[in-house]
Amino acid sequence: MQKLADSSCGALVPTVRGQQAFVPGLLPREMDLSPRLVWLLDRTTLAVGTLAGEGKNVQNTRLLIRPLLRREAVLSSRIEGTVASLSDVFSYEAGRGGSAVGDVREVVNYVEALEYGIERLNQLPISFRLINEMHTRLMAGVRGQDRHPSQFRRAQVWIGSPGSPIEYARFIPPPPEYLRDLFYDWERFANDETMYIPPLIRCGMMHYQIEAIHPYEDGNGRIGRLLITLILIASGVMPTPLLYMSAYFERQRQRYYFELLNLSITCDWERWLTYFLTGLLEECHDSRARIGRIQRLQEQYREILQGRRDSGSAFRLTDELFASPIITVSQAAEVLGMTRAGARRVLDRLLEAGIVHQDRRMRPQRFVAREILEALENPIDLPDA
Repeated sequence: MQKLADSSCGALVPTVRGQQAFVPGLLPREMDLSPRLVWLLDRTTLAVGTLAGEGKNVQNTRLLIRPLLRREAVLSSRIEGTVASLSDVFSYEAGRGGSAVGDVREVVNYVEALEYGIERLNQLPISFRLINEMHTRLMAGVRGQDRHPSQFRRAQVWIGSPGSPIEYARFIPPPPEYLRDLFYDWERFANDETMYIPPLIRCGMMHYQIEAIHPYEDGNGRIGRLLITLILIASGVMPTPLLYMSAYFERQRQRYYFELLNLSITCDWERWLTYFLTGLLEECHDSRARIGRIQRLQEQYREILQGRRDSGSAFRLTDELFASPIITVSQAAEVLGMTRAGARRVLDRLLEAGIVHQDRRMRPQRFVAREILEALENPIDLPDA
């Protein structure tokens, strides 16, 4: 691969220990799209619109949003080296009141930051203030919590192998004195309604730029991926948060890093946007297939319960399992509005029906809907994008 150099995409400037940092140029307000890219944009826009329409037709979108958002948190955090699973996160949430530690805490923070950001969009646009508030939640009580969360970094950072010196960095983002102007340009770009750049193209440009700016001392990658979902919601193309990109990036992690770096080196927006739109298209197919799995499983469980002539409480609790596939007796009692003894009887009926299984290893004891977890976690055979 070529080395970084001055180009229309940015410039090299001196930084610490005789090294040079890359300062990305301001985001272009016009973008010429090749016929091939327009074709891909058209396919992706159609797929995103179809997924958004399906989201509107789901009776209780919480049953989809909650687990898919947690899957995104697991995969985005895994790119940064965590090893927590989706089961770990649901098991922690089922336990309630305990303190998550290590990798699970990082994933839970991602969930909380993204849920906060989605709610906060009702009061704030995509902005420096909103991102800072989310970054505070992302970094609370985890690695990097002492590295000035929600503040522009005050020191030079670099990207490379853990613990390697700056001389061996794969990429050196801008020195601190450039951050404010770069970020304010990014914020203006995000909210400029006079541009004729399609929303999905704009989203891909903004994701690259936030990664290249690297505004914080830690947590930049997670913030950048988290913002993709917020940008899609804020732009109106995906009002219901059912589309996430971390699975695409995580499947070929080194390719993701390569494409980000390649854009800084070559200023080949065509290549980056092709990569980004292909990811959106693949993840639309994945989300639709996963939603289909979940809906078929829901129908299957209803048929089982109807055949057993089970109570309305069994149906209600089964529906809740699609949002929380790991549950305790106390949670079941809260959902059903009944005593723990009554909730335990309903859980016993679901055990008999094979809908849940007991996990006796933890206290309080968990009941696990394994098939629902598998529907969320198992790979999907994707069509060629």
